[in-house]
Amino acid sequence: MAEQYDVLVIGSGPGGYVGAIRAAQLGLKTGIIEKRKTLGGTCLNVGCIPSKALLDSSEEYHKVLHKTDIHGIGVGKVTLDLNKLMERKNTIVKEVTDGVDYLMKKNKITRYEGFGKLLGGGQVEVALADGKKEVLSAKHIVLATGSVPIDIPGLPVDGKTIITSDHAIDLRSVPKKLVVIGAGVIGLELGSVWGRLGAEVTVVELLPGLLPTVDRSFGSLLQRSLESQGFNFLFEHKVLGATASKSGAKVKIAAPDGKESELDADVVLVAVGRKPFIDGIGLEAAGVQLTERKRIKVDSHFQTSAAGIYAIGDVIDGPMLAHKAEEEGVALAELLAGQSGHVNYAAVPSIIYTWPEMAWVGKGEEELKAAGVEYKVGKSLFKPNARAKAMNEAEGQVKILADKKTDKVLGAFVFGPRASDMIAELAVAVEFGASSEDIARSFHAHPTLSEVVKEAAMAVDKWAIHA
Repeated sequence: MAEQYDVLVIGSGPGGYVGAIRAAQLGLKTGIIEKRKTLGGTCLNVGCIPSKALLDSSEEYHKVLHKTDIHGIGVGKVTLDLNKLMERKNTIVKEVTDGVDYLMKKNKITRYEGFGKLLGGGQVEVALADGKKEVLSAKHIVLATGSVPIDIPGLPVDGKTIITSDHAIDLRSVPKKLVVIGAGVIGLELGSVWGRLGAEVTVVELLPGLLPTVDRSFGSLLQRSLESQGFNFLFEHKVLGATASKSGAKVKIAAPDGKESELDADVVLVAVGRKPFIDGIGLEAAGVQLTERKRIKVDSHFQTSAAGIYAIGDVIDGPMLAHKAEEEGVALAELLAGQSGHVNYAAVPSIIYTWPEMAWVGKGEEELKAAGVEYKVGKSLFKPNARAKAMNEAEGQVKILADKKTDKVLGAFVFGPRASDMIAELAVAVEFGASSEDIARSFHAHPTLSEVVKEAAMAVDKWAIHA
């Protein structure tokens, strides 16, 4: 007889494992299926966590090379031990994935190592790692299978010369020339890693600029910053194909006027985005429908078109972000337990972990103008901030957009040091419908980077002190 569960989760990424833990906390008998040997999905194994480990290591290397003199610190010959750098990254990945495994045991969640496939009728077949198959039964089945890199015709990924982000976190030598296809978050972050370590980085992008859906002024700030760090951008260029050889690769591109040329590269990183991982999981057999964008169709309670089957994270509409998936996992578990879980998609923050970092929440100026919303703008620079001066990190600014009549915060953008941490306050403001004055009149300790947020909020109504 098939093992019976209240909740059975397929996929152990941030959405899957967090949702499973919350379900178990609420008293539901929970199981989780993961095809990898380690838990945590793309994010913990080959995405968010290893990339941030490499970003931090490469930033430390860059600081030693370029930013110690101003502090009166002299250094001798600087060397790079790439193997040790990668070992550190692998250690961090192991620690966080082991941590998730511990949480499964702590919360008495049964873990299955294998590939889960829907059979319909509340049943899931698991092709186990040992080659055997097992059928499980559940009242509620949650699809949290995540996403995979998008392939491009004419760019045959070999994992060595033409690579995806999965391979870019484990290169064993620094490429002299790195060509990045796609100017999205993944390409810019991994381009930053290898650029800091010595690669000459060229980014080829079909669109006319960075991050077209983000506030345009902040996309320009990031572009100029990366160009000052050595990035070369080829916008409105189409990639026609690439060929790899023992000596590297040649990337054929077409300029806006149609003129074709070739780029030489040691490594080509294909980073044009990700797509839901839904192949082979039995959607059609179970009656699970897709949207026009080939994502799993769900209602406001994450219910698919098939009774008892739900979906969260990268496989459904919305930004492909780990923290978005986590909130969906928690909300769904609470709904399944009879509570009122919810996700406010207007308050999902986005972050690019370049240096300086860029983070934002809510709507940008172009979106507000297109919607006919009247708004006020407050800006503040990091340059006069005392803490930023002490850190020698004065590049960047904060911008807050508030409704012209009600003063409600509609959007906020941070480009500067530790923007990834600073955006949390602004996400809370958007979540609770705070006004810019609420932020402006709240204590911000001195001296801290967060004072730039306070000054931007004050600037909305033109009473910033340090402007």
